[in-house]
Amino acid sequence: MKNKNGRRRHNKPARKAAGDGDRLSKLPDDLLLNILERVDTLDAIRTCILSKQMLKLPAMLSHLFISVSSISCHHNLARELSIRDIHRISRAVADVTDNILSTRSPDITISKLKIRFFLTNHDSVSIGNSVARAMANQKVEAAEFEVATEKAYAACSPDDLLHFAREFNATVGVCPDAFAGLTRLWLRNMRFGELGIPDILSTCKRLESLHLTHCDSGIHSVLQLEHAQLVELDVDSGNFERIELTCLPKLQRVSYNNWFCYGDPMHFGFVPQLSKLSIAKSGVCWEKTLELSQFLANVPSIRDLHLDFESEKIWVVPECPKLLSPVLSKLQKVNLENIHEGCDFAWTMFILEAAASLKELCITLWDHWCIMATGKEFREERGYCEKEVVKWKTHAPDFKHKNLVKLTIYGFQSDDNCVRYVRRVMEVAVNMAEISLHDRKVCGRCCDLDTKFKFCPSRYPWTPEEKKLTIEELGLASPSVVHFWS
Repeated sequence: MKNKNGRRRHNKPARKAAGDGDRLSKLPDDLLLNILERVDTLDAIRTCILSKQMLKLPAMLSHLFISVSSISCHHNLARELSIRDIHRISRAVADVTDNILSTRSPDITISKLKIRFFLTNHDSVSIGNSVARAMANQKVEAAEFEVATEKAYAACSPDDLLHFAREFNATVGVCPDAFAGLTRLWLRNMRFGELGIPDILSTCKRLESLHLTHCDSGIHSVLQLEHAQLVELDVDSGNFERIELTCLPKLQRVSYNNWFCYGDPMHFGFVPQLSKLSIAKSGVCWEKTLELSQFLANVPSIRDLHLDFESEKIWVVPECPKLLSPVLSKLQKVNLENIHEGCDFAWTMFILEAAASLKELCITLWDHWCIMATGKEFREERGYCEKEVVKWKTHAPDFKHKNLVKLTIYGFQSDDNCVRYVRRVMEVAVNMAEISLHDRKVCGRCCDLDTKFKFCPSRYPWTPEEKKLTIEELGLASPSVVHFWS
């Protein structure tokens, strides 16, 4: 195209709009670091490589998270990887850990270091040595190891569990300085000797959180724990006869899921700060039901109690307030989860009668089919109970509760069972401020099961007319306290 003088006019490139270009690298360094520290460290490094202005930032990160998942393209740990792949990934994690930690300035504090890795002999030691050098050369405020094994628990034999424990013990023996500086440790799929876990705790002197998944000291073994710094203990599916919390002066939170014993699963010794307890189990017929007045006799400091019945047997005994009140005197929050549908859950009122300081009560009614045992013969062989009524009667018909302000029910249905329960709570809770009613929880895996396992249609009040009718049935003087949630 020519202009008026006959010369050819060249098209000039359009000027970039003010907001175009690399906006990310133009942000202040402290804001960029805040963003990058929220993702896996390798992803953060890959992001920085794309911009010259950001190349200096990886060495300035104070939160480091190095994980097998970022290297294995987010495979589900050991489930989809061959042994050869696992060793290749372990080598890569070890190399990345060493490169990142060895190139940092010792003047920059590591606020949090988390490494998730497979337990392989040489590479685990390499990771431990790299972390030990970092701890010696610079300040590391918090460090966490999450250790996976090359086999998932379902594929492990007893010999595999023993082998993984020996391999882990060998790693600790070679790298004691790294483990001495850990604040969090998560182990999977290991069977230690009688003193194996206590020995680990004696090495990990700074440890504040211990998580054991499918770990034990042998079937029906007794685990005794002592530690000066431990704040949190999480045990998932251990074959212990009992866990004895002998002396843990700073312990605040305990979670124990799916224990395998015939008596009380835990004994509480000197745990003066224990305030939150969460236990979960699919109960069977021949196992002892827990009497909270005895089970919690040494821990009247509990403020938050979570009991998960996994849609099976109710394994606590409703007790009279005279026995239970001294134990639950400081209790403020209770979560009773996965009570099987159709169960008359009026028995839960025994907690209200005994816990005068209780402020929040949450109840979940749910037949969670994908975790439940199904099939009549299968259930009979393994001792699963028929859904039986829990016998309970009030010990104080005229009592009033002055502190309960919030009641939450998941799985609420417009039937006599639920309506009658809410009415009763409202009669005794004179200062109730909020009642939150939710429909059943939804699980995609449950929805994929055969139709014979499907639950009956929901009777949750969805329409304005249904909600109005439900409020009338509840007979509330102040309907504004009731909230229906989608």
